[in-house]
Amino acid sequence: MSVPRVYAAISAVTGELSRSGIAKRHTNAQDQYQYRGIDDVYESLSPLLAQHKLCILPRILKRRMTERHGQNDLLVSVSVKAAFDLICAEDGSCHTIESFGEALDAGDKATAKAMTAAYKSAVLQAFCIPVSGPDDADAQSHRLKVSDNVVEPVQGWARWSEDIIEIVGGCQTAEAIDRCQATYRMLLRGLAMFDAGLYAGIGEAIRARRAELSTPAAKAVPVMKSKRPPPRRRVRAAPEAANA
Repeated sequence: MSVPRVYAAISAVTGELSRSGIAKRHTNAQDQYQYRGIDDVYESLSPLLAQHKLCILPRILKRRMTERHGQNDLLVSVSVKAAFDLICAEDGSCHTIESFGEALDAGDKATAKAMTAAYKSAVLQAFCIPVSGPDDADAQSHRLKVSDNVVEPVQGWARWSEDIIEIVGGCQTAEAIDRCQATYRMLLRGLAMFDAGLYAGIGEAIRARRAELSTPAAKAVPVMKSKRPPPRRRVRAAPEAANA
């Protein structure tokens, strides 16, 4: 029984790309990171696929769409699970790989972007395409809006902020501060949206308390002294004089 030739084709394409790679020639202007565009991948991969008679045929297995709130508009979020059949044109042998893709878009391009992300992720991993620089990412970044469902505390944001600062001041370890932040994470995000000044005040209190706890004196465990008064000494009555 002959060995499926699809693996030889995959190995040949991998060998070609291992020498040239695909450089990250584009810059995300918003977040300032380098990335490889899908056209860069097509440009490098397409002639090698034709040369080694290897086909890549995509199939979408699952798709999920939700609406998310951006900073200035409504965004469509799409995630897809895709399968890619790598087929050798010489003997018809096939190997299938799967990957996921996610994308946000303000128009009708979220699905296309998610499919592109899945394809790029699949081929970069399947052919071990080398590149120097940070992790691969898309060209555009979106900022999600804090949920409008955050309700102002009953006592109001000002009083609530004072209470949080008091709680932080009583924390005896950095882990306790972490738990406090995790417990009130959503309210803190809501405060940042409604009153940046109060939010900054809590942040300053947290930084100050962490600095206090990092000092050697704060790390020493204090000895708690009892505040109870010392016990009274029982005074015995003097014995009566013996009768004469």
